[in-house]
Amino acid sequence: MYKLFFRLVFKRMDPEQAHYAAFRWIRLAARVPVLRTFVAAALAPRFKELRTEALGLRMHGPFGLAAGFDKNAIAIDGMAMLGFDHIEIGTVTGEPQPGNPKKRLFRLVADRALINRMGFNNEGSAAVAARLAARNPVFRTTVGVNIGKTKVVPEAEAAADYVKSTEALAGHADYLVVNVSSPNTPGLRNLQATESLRPLLTAVREAADRTVTTRRVPLLVKIAPDLADEDVDAVADLAVELGLDGIIATNTTIAREALGLKSAPDLVGETGGLSGAPLKERSLEVLSRLYARVGDRITLVGVGGVENAEDAWQRILAGATLVQGYSAFIYEGPFYARAIHKGLAARLATSPYATLAEAVGAETRKKAAL
Repeated sequence: MYKLFFRLVFKRMDPEQAHYAAFRWIRLAARVPVLRTFVAAALAPRFKELRTEALGLRMHGPFGLAAGFDKNAIAIDGMAMLGFDHIEIGTVTGEPQPGNPKKRLFRLVADRALINRMGFNNEGSAAVAARLAARNPVFRTTVGVNIGKTKVVPEAEAAADYVKSTEALAGHADYLVVNVSSPNTPGLRNLQATESLRPLLTAVREAADRTVTTRRVPLLVKIAPDLADEDVDAVADLAVELGLDGIIATNTTIAREALGLKSAPDLVGETGGLSGAPLKERSLEVLSRLYARVGDRITLVGVGGVENAEDAWQRILAGATLVQGYSAFIYEGPFYARAIHKGLAARLATSPYATLAEAVGAETRKKAAL
């Protein structure tokens, strides 16, 4: 039903306008008590065997919504209603900013992919913090906060900008993510170099500890799939050295060659980060490499090209404790999370693993032993 609706309605709409329309419907449904209960019962079934502990947090399952969909923390209950086990909001910047000029979001339907150059459009850390502080949750869910650099802030002053967001948002976050991997903010990806990343992450960690004294706020970093293998290793080593809680692999890619893209060349040639199915292979490679490097010392989150339960299962076997999706949600619709949960439960039941935690990294460990 949704796929027919997508072809007849959403596909004919501007992608960003379609996004906002869907957003409004989700928020509206979450505000109506009887309706949200019915929707959650249908789309968010709970499987005891999928219960997950990660980052010191207990979650209904391992599958969550990646950052980028809910930039301003306005639909957390709505997305939980649709079955996502954790919701990562953002990316939020220190100062509010409109993002890049429109048109800035493109569907590559033939490739089940998206290209975006949104540019961290968001209301800023103060406004988002106020919204989170005023929130009265309807559904219990884990809320991560993804923070990035304000565009007008010079690269040399990036740490102070991230600290500003941390001080505003850490108290409202179940976990924090430092995003240094979006291709849509000039110079941002330069911060992935370890000589820049070390002082940045250290400053954010200190700010989080200074701001929230009653608990440790888990801190993760999100990296790009375009890093060379040796740079992936360097980030992994740095994460262990600094005592980070996790790494999210991966963000969108600026690559186009060798991805076998089928969409029209003018569409493929749009600047911005590409996400969705074509990212699947490289994201999985980066995830496996990270797990081989860090093992169980930190939590890994797999994202990029997760279209179905098999993709999520492969991420878990590669080393991901948590898995996220976004682009496939646009194509699969409201039953996306439900299908992944059911599929994961079925795969676990027929696997040699007694628990989901036991399956984490099993394939990567097996390859290393050969």
